[in-house]
Amino acid sequence: MRNYLETETQIKNKTMNMIKDIPELVNAGVISQETADKIRTYYQEKGGQSTNRLFIVFGILGAILVGLGIILIIAHNWDELSRTTKTLFAFLPLLVGQVLCAFVLIKKQDSVAWRESATAFLFFAVGASISLVSQIYNIPGNLSTFLLTWMLLCLPLIYVMKSSIASLLYLIGITQYAAETGYWSYPSSESYYYWLLLLAIIPHYYTLYKKKPESNFMIFHNWLIPLSVTAILGTVAKSTSELMFVAYISFLGLIYLIGELDFFTKQKPRNNGYKILGFLGTIGLLLALSFDWFWEVLRGEGFLFNDVIASPEFFASAILSLLAGGLLVLQLKNKSLNDMKPIMPVFILFIITFIIGLSSSFSVVLINILVFAIGILTIRDGAKQDSLGILNSGLLIITALVICRFFDTDLSFVIRGILFLSVGIGFFAINYWMLKKRKLND
Repeated sequence: MRNYLETETQIKNKTMNMIKDIPELVNAGVISQETADKIRTYYQEKGGQSTNRLFIVFGILGAILVGLGIILIIAHNWDELSRTTKTLFAFLPLLVGQVLCAFVLIKKQDSVAWRESATAFLFFAVGASISLVSQIYNIPGNLSTFLLTWMLLCLPLIYVMKSSIASLLYLIGITQYAAETGYWSYPSSESYYYWLLLLAIIPHYYTLYKKKPESNFMIFHNWLIPLSVTAILGTVAKSTSELMFVAYISFLGLIYLIGELDFFTKQKPRNNGYKILGFLGTIGLLLALSFDWFWEVLRGEGFLFNDVIASPEFFASAILSLLAGGLLVLQLKNKSLNDMKPIMPVFILFIITFIIGLSSSFSVVLINILVFAIGILTIRDGAKQDSLGILNSGLLIITALVICRFFDTDLSFVIRGILFLSVGIGFFAINYWMLKKRKLND
């Protein structure tokens, strides 16, 4: 925190010095008065945005800590209170939060810091009130019911308060709800409500995309939405769970293709959660399936056609594959095949490999060839773009594949050592070649 404040002070000092130099530059004829005015406006707005972001972060953290502090103070003396007093304290945070939000809507509607802080406080106050009332009056229920009730009550806050922190907290809440019902309570309950709950925040996400495309809240949504769906997609699995690998590969291909849209490619790479998660998820899943265990299980299943096409896993796989295929076609309409990234067609190739794997052990060979090809093509892509990051990611893919085969084959330690040595030499040689090429171009 201290370093951050020091950095902020240094930036402000540099900005002030630059602004002081502007009149001298105007008098010397280096810049016009109009340009000088634009420079002043730019640095003033930039400084204001930095301060405002800091205020928003501390405002939200402050609201959450105050809410938790109130709950802890009440909890310390809880057993000594009467039922009536307990009920009053149960609704107190909720009342305070509502008053704060009403104040914001009337007096501070244009202040992002006030709006997000008040909403964060009320969001947690709702959850605290529900749990306290349930405890006081011994109302039966389970965690999934509590989470569902909490999220449904807080959903309007996203639109009434125009709050992105409420949207992010809501996303976390519905993810926890779906995991509770789909994984930890299976098979006693279903998590299909999650998909409807997820759709409920799409209008807010679209508004962020239109009005604040480069905001931090937009970036957090770009990471949290695909992470949430990735975590919960597995709850669809029922009787033919092997099909979920097709669904997951298609979904990861879909979010990678979303990350390749112009809107996301113009942003910094670390802000593109769709592309990063799609890439890493696809490679990780392919490496897991490069072992023979999965394909042995798949060949022994003996699927019945009528059962497969009626299963939720088949519908999930079909829908996600069609969506990914449609987006791939749209992306390639204005591009040549040479511009296609190695990961883009993987979901199609995997579907073909999966079908072969139903009756043949050759599928595991195809998966290994596919991973190796992705690594080589990624290295080539990095060389074309003069990007050491992309080039080394391709080398890491091949290294990961070699490590997997180290534990999966009967090769001698000498041959395994030679493989690792070859990959290591490849790292040094390719990076040296790239750096030498850059020096020659400079």
